[in-house]
Amino acid sequence: MQYSTSPHRRWCEGNYDGWRHPGPWQVLADRGAVFAEGTWGSDWHPELAPQPGDVVIEQHCGQNGFANTDLDFHLKQRRIEKIIVVGMAANTCIEATARGGAELGYHVTLVRDATAAVSPEAMQAAHDLNGPTFAHAILTTDALIAVLSKA
Repeated sequence: MQYSTSPHRRWCEGNYDGWRHPGPWQVLADRGAVFAEGTWGSDWHPELAPQPGDVVIEQHCGQNGFANTDLDFHLKQRRIEKIIVVGMAANTCIEATARGGAELGYHVTLVRDATAAVSPEAMQAAHDLNGPTFAHAILTTDALIAVLSKA
């Protein structure tokens, strides 16, 4: 079974109307219609699209995939205690979700070559400076596959 999270709330007109304190990223997303509903940026990549039987987690508005979603509920219902966090962007969404998972008691693995960021400095901060303060493992894809094949 694969767990898929929606990258972010799919933007539509009025999403942030009335918000008292939208974050800087949310302000930029609103101005730029980032992940606008019905656009390429809001659709699943064909190879990562949910399949029958997959659990699709509620969309989230910020950077942490646990905040205001049902991700923690679904993982705990299935007695899943270890999470592997990959995607975009290493120093924002990936870090926030991984840190949130660690704070909820999950064993967290970051995959160094399965994340991206807007700069080499952001990647270094995410994996070499911040990641070691909350992640239980920071591996390459090959190392992760080797660990998983032994399990």
